[in-house]
Amino acid sequence: MRAFVVLTLCGLILGCGKGGAGKDNPLLQPALENLKAATTPEMRLPALAEAARQSLVAGQTAEAQKYAQEAIALLTSARGSSTDGDAAHVAHQVLGRVALRDGRLDEAKRQLMESASTPGPRLMDYGPKLGLASELLQKGERQAVLDYFKACAKFWNRNRLDEWSREINEGKTPEFPTNMLD
Repeated sequence: MRAFVVLTLCGLILGCGKGGAGKDNPLLQPALENLKAATTPEMRLPALAEAARQSLVAGQTAEAQKYAQEAIALLTSARGSSTDGDAAHVAHQVLGRVALRDGRLDEAKRQLMESASTPGPRLMDYGPKLGLASELLQKGERQAVLDYFKACAKFWNRNRLDEWSREINEGKTPEFPTNMLD
C-alpha cells in the first residue's frame, strides 16, 4: 500500500511517468519513433527537439546533445516554419543543460540566451522552458537568469517574469511551475 501511495503521489505531484527524470522515461521511445518517421525537414526539426528533450530526461546526455545539435544545424539551413522557434528553444535548452552537467558554465549561460532568441507560437502562449534557468540559479548564476527573463519578456508574460525577477533580486529562488521545468 505504501508503494502505491508513493507512486501515486509521485505521479500527481512530481509528474513521474510523464517525462520525469530517470532511464525509465516512457516518452523517450515514442519520441524516437516519431523522429524515425520524420521524412521532411519540417517534420524532422520538431522531432529532433523532442528526441533531444526526452533523451536528456532519460539521462542519455550524449544522445540528447547529438539530437539538439542536429536540430540547430537543420535550423541554420532552413525555412522558417512556425514551429522552428519552439524547436530552437528546446534544442538550445538541452545543449545548455548538457553543458552545465559537463561543467561548462559559460556555454550553459550562452545556450540559455540563445534559447530566447527565436520564440515560436507555443512559447508565446505557454512560456519559456525554465529547467536550465532553474539549474543555473542553483549554481548562483542569478544575473544570467535575469538576462534570460528580460529576453523572454519580448514574447511572453512580462508580469510573471517581473515577479520572478523581483524574487531573484531579493535573494529568493522563485518556485517555477513544474510544467515549465523540462
